[in-house]
Amino acid sequence: MAEGKKALIVWGGWDGHEPDKVARLFEQILQAEGFQVEVSDTLDAFADKDKVFAQNLLIPIMTMSRIAAEQRDPVIEAVAKRGIGLAGCHGGMCDAFREDTEWQFMTGGQWVAHPGNDGVRYRIEIDRTNPHEITDGIADFDVVSEQYYLQTDPGNNVLAFTRFPNPEVKGGPHVDNPCKMPQVWTKRYGSGRVFYNALGHHADVLESGEPREIMRRGFIWAAS
Repeated sequence: MAEGKKALIVWGGWDGHEPDKVARLFEQILQAEGFQVEVSDTLDAFADKDKVFAQNLLIPIMTMSRIAAEQRDPVIEAVAKRGIGLAGCHGGMCDAFREDTEWQFMTGGQWVAHPGNDGVRYRIEIDRTNPHEITDGIADFDVVSEQYYLQTDPGNNVLAFTRFPNPEVKGGPHVDNPCKMPQVWTKRYGSGRVFYNALGHHADVLESGEPREIMRRGFIWAAS
């Protein structure tokens, strides 16, 4: 439980990722853990330094958007210098601001493709060589969604991955060389904790089972 801790969720961007529904789901998860949660549908919430610096956890849900320096810089300072946690999922955090390399440096990755698009069945494999409280006791599991291919920070602490190429994906661009693609990771950005989960194309992917539990644990870890 995280009684008394505060979290700010900021949602918007591309409607296809159901940012409003994901925001409500994350609000429910956090409130059940004792967080005081504020939800905003404008990036101007990040421009309020006093508000941002008063949080324990920041959660962006802003696919394919643009962020101004006055909105981004308080988040950068909050995480790097004040140790405030940052957590998110799918395109809402790692396809948020494609032109902002500092954001990508902070979050640890940037989406570049999802071969086969939505409706692909693939497996999430927990990295058993890297035990962590976020994935402790969670078994490998299958998902039917978008299988994210990302450019990732080699310094990320990878907790789970998926494999490319996926034999279920026929035709179109694909990856010829077999590789393990990070899907869940943690990292440090300055003094702050950063957590990311590539799942979450639609809210229902995160509503139950292993994906929901990974998000719940990731929020708590990042806000610690």
